[in-house]
Amino acid sequence: MGKFLITPKEDKTVTMTIRIDKTLQEEYNQLAAKTNRSRNELICMALRYALDNMELKTDG
Repeated sequence: MGKFLITPKEDKTVTMTIRIDKTLQEEYNQLAAKTNRSRNELICMALRYALDNMELKTDG
């Protein structure tokens, strides 16, 4: 029987501080409670969606 191999965990996250309106925070708190997901997880999902669906407007 082979050895139980444990490899180092890759940490792909960073800590970031942002300022948001209190009402936006409250909306995320409510959504987190309704969906049983963390506020952080929901914000990450929203940021990913925004980047994936963003269109930059250029002059001309």
